[in-house]
Amino acid sequence: MRRAVIPRVEGEEMADKAMDVYLNDHLAGAMLGSALAEQLRDEHEGTPLGNVMSSLAPQIEEDRKTLIDLMDRMGTSKNPVKQATTWLTEKATRPKFSGLTSGGPKVGTFMALENLTLGVEGKVSLWKALKEVPDRYGPLESMNLDDLIERAEAQRNALERERIAAGRLALGGAAN
Repeated sequence: MRRAVIPRVEGEEMADKAMDVYLNDHLAGAMLGSALAEQLRDEHEGTPLGNVMSSLAPQIEEDRKTLIDLMDRMGTSKNPVKQATTWLTEKATRPKFSGLTSGGPKVGTFMALENLTLGVEGKVSLWKALKEVPDRYGPLESMNLDDLIERAEAQRNALERERIAAGRLALGGAAN
């Protein structure tokens, strides 16, 4: 579903294009992040990290769905090339993050957590950027961006604690 044709002021189409690209870039990151959170949850089931990820993985997936809903309400088409590339990237990184090609499971877990932490930091940036333009894009006015920012920051903080602990194990000289 595309936006209805509405008279535009000069430069508005460029802003819409920029928003479309921006949201598609973040959707790609959200797809990777959701899959990575599920991978960490599944690989560490029954451990403290698995418990953290059992809480975070559904939240990260919910945030991905929130972004898709926003894109639908804004009439932003999902970029099929970006989606296919993201799917391939996720499949290609699974061996690395499981430790098969990265020096062992401790290193793979650390790298997975580092990537996921960076991705959630990107999500914080997304919600903060969108908070600056709600009057420009109607669907943003009905979103509680403060809650989304707060939740993403809490996710980032929880992941950062796990990332530091995993880094200590992976890089601290213990056998992997």
